Amino acid sequence: MRRAWASLLLALVLGGLVIGLSGSTKVTNDPNASLPSSAESTRVAQLQKQLPSGRTTAALVVVAKGGAALTDADLAAVQPLGRPIVSQDRKAAIISVPLPAGLSSEETIQQVADLRAKARQGLPAGVTAQVTGGAGFTADLADSFTGANTRLLLVTVVVVAVLLLVTYRSPLLWLVPLVVVGLADRVTTGIIALLSQHTGLPVSGSTTGIVTVLVFGAGTDYALLLISRYREELHGHEDRFVAMRRALRGAGPAIAASAGTVILSLLTLLLASLESNVSLGVTAAAGIAVAAIFALVVLPAALVVCGRGLFWPFVPRVGQAGVEAETGVWARVGRAVSRKPVAVTVASVIILGVLSAGGLGTRLGLSQTEQFRVKSESVAGLETLSQYFPAGAASPTVVLTSPDRAQAVLATVSATDGVAQARIAEQNATQASIQVILNAAPDTGEAYDAIRALRAELDDTALVGGSVATSLDTRDATRHDLRVIVPVILLVVLLVLVVLLRALVAPLLLIVTVIISFAAALGAGSFLFGHALDNQVPLFSFLFLVALGVDYNIFLVTRAREEAGKRGTKDGMVHAVAVTGAVITSAGILLAAVFAVLGVLPVITLTQIGVIVMIGVLLDTLLVRTVLVPALATILGDRFWWPGRPQAVTAEQPKPSARADWDAVDRTKLTEPAERG
Repeated sequence: MRRAWASLLLALVLGGLVIGLSGSTKVTNDPNASLPSSAESTRVAQLQKQLPSGRTTAALVVVAKGGAALTDADLAAVQPLGRPIVSQDRKAAIISVPLPAGLSSEETIQQVADLRAKARQGLPAGVTAQVTGGAGFTADLADSFTGANTRLLLVTVVVVAVLLLVTYRSPLLWLVPLVVVGLADRVTTGIIALLSQHTGLPVSGSTTGIVTVLVFGAGTDYALLLISRYREELHGHEDRFVAMRRALRGAGPAIAASAGTVILSLLTLLLASLESNVSLGVTAAAGIAVAAIFALVVLPAALVVCGRGLFWPFVPRVGQAGVEAETGVWARVGRAVSRKPVAVTVASVIILGVLSAGGLGTRLGLSQTEQFRVKSESVAGLETLSQYFPAGAASPTVVLTSPDRAQAVLATVSATDGVAQARIAEQNATQASIQVILNAAPDTGEAYDAIRALRAELDDTALVGGSVATSLDTRDATRHDLRVIVPVILLVVLLVLVVLLRALVAPLLLIVTVIISFAAALGAGSFLFGHALDNQVPLFSFLFLVALGVDYNIFLVTRAREEAGKRGTKDGMVHAVAVTGAVITSAGILLAAVFAVLGVLPVITLTQIGVIVMIGVLLDTLLVRTVLVPALATILGDRFWWPGRPQAVTAEQPKPSARADWDAVDRTKLTEPAERG
C-alpha cells in the first residue's frame, strides 16, 4: 500500500512541476516555417526581407455594393484606408493595406480586427467592406483556434466520461481512469510548451488539438485494457495486490507493445521534409509515452488504493470467472466465425473492397475557400473579389530577379499562361520584385499550374514565391513525405509484431488487414467529403490508423497466442475473442468517438482526419478484429504462428472446457447482473 501511495505522490509532484514550469505554448503562424530552406518559396521569403514588402503582410479590403456600381461618394468613404483600385465595371474596389509581418497570433488577430472595424466606419448604405488576403486568412485561421482547443478538451472529457460510465456502469470507477488520463494530457501539454519554447519545432493550434485527442484516446484504451484484466484477476484472487500484479504481467506487455508501436510509428515523421510533420511526430510521441507511463504506473496505484469496492455495484467476487467468457455474445461470435472462416473472410474482404472503391477519383488538395469548415470573412471577401477581379489578386505571386534582368523577366512573366497582370513592384541594388496576379483563385489546381509554368519559363533567371507558391511547395513536400514515411511505418509495425509474436505469418497478415482497413476508411471518407481531401489527410490518417488500429490486433493476438498453447489455435482464438471482445469494442468505440471530436475544430483538414480515423477504428474494432483476423487464424491453424508454435500444454494444465468453467462457478452469484468482461 505504501508503494502505491508513493507512486501517486511522485506522479503528482513531477506532473505538477512540468505543468507549473512549462508556461504557454509558443504557436507559429508563418506558412514558410514548415518548409525546408531549399524550397523556392522559402528562399523568396528570405530574400524578400531585404525589401520593404518582405517586412509586411498584405490585407486586402474588398469594397462592393451588392452588384451596383460604386459612386464617388462610396469610394471617398474608404479613402482613409488607402488608394482604391476600382474594377472596370465600378462594381467593386480593392485596397491593399500593409500590416507588420512576424506578429504573434494574438497581435495578428487584433490588427485585422482593428482594420475591419475601421473599414466599416462611415460606410454609405448598401456598401460592404470585407478584409481578406494573406493577413485576413492568417487572422481568421488563428482566431478559429481561439478557445477551440479548450472546447476540444471539454468535449473530449465529456465524451470519454460518458463512454466510461456506460462501459463500467459504476458511479465511481470511471472517475479514476478519467482523472489519470486527464493528468497525463496536462503533463503532455506542458511538455509541448517546453518544446515550443526551447526548440525550433513549429507548433500550431492543430498540433496541440491532435495530441490531446491522441493522449485521451490511447490513454483511455490502455486504461480499459488494464482494468478489464484486473477485474478478471479479481475473480480469481482475494488479494487485490496479487490481482494487480497478475494483471500487469498479463496486460502490461500488450500495452507496452502497443504504445511502443505507436511511438515508433510517430517518430517516423522525423524523416519528413515538412517541419510541421516533424513537430507533430515528436509531440505526439511524447504524449503517447506519457499516456502509457500513467497507464502502467499511476493507474494501477490508484486502483489498488481505492480497493475492490471501486467496482460497485458490480464488485468482482472470487469464483465468478468463466461464465461470460464461455457463454457471452463475443464467445458466440468467435464460435460462429470459426465454423465458417472462409465465407467470413470473403464477405469481410468484399465489404472492405466496396468501401475502398469510394476513394476512386479523389482530388487531393483544397483551395483557400475550402479550408474552413465554417464561413469566415476572409473566404467571403475572396468570393466577392473573384466576381470583379482576377481571383489571384487576393494572394499575389512574387517573382524575384536581379535589376538588370527585371524587364526581360517581366516580359516572360506577362506572356505566361495563367497570368492576368504583372508589374515591377520594387527593387534595390541587388534584386527586383515583380508582383504577379494570376487568373485562378489561390491554392487551386489552375493556380498551381500557373506557378509551375512560371518556374519552367524562368528557369534559373528568377525565383517564384508568394503564398500560392508556398502552398504548392507544401503540397509537394507533403506528398514526398507520404511516399517516404508510409513504407517506413509499415516496416516498423511489422518488426514490432514479429518480435512480439515471434512469428512471420501472423504479423504479415495483420499488416495486410490494417492496410485494407485504411483503404476502406479513406474511400468512405472521400465519398462523404465529395471526393476532395486535403493533402495532409492521407498521411496523418494512415499514420494514426496503422499505429492505433494495430493496437486492437495486438490486444487480441497476444491473448490468442497465450491461449493457443492451452486450447489450440482455433479454440484459443475463440476464447481470446470472448474475453477481449467487450473491452476492445469499448476501447474502439471510445477512440472513434474521441477522434470524431476533432470535428469541433473549424479547419476542414482536422475534420476530415477525425472522420476518416473514426471510420477506420470502427472497421478495425467491429470487422477486422472481430471476424477477419479470427477467420484467417482459423483457416491457417498453427501455421498462423509460423515459424514459431504455441507452447504445448502440460499435464498440469489441462485444457479447460465450458463445462468445467461452468461447474466452477458459485451458482448463488448467477442471479447478479452480468459484468462486462
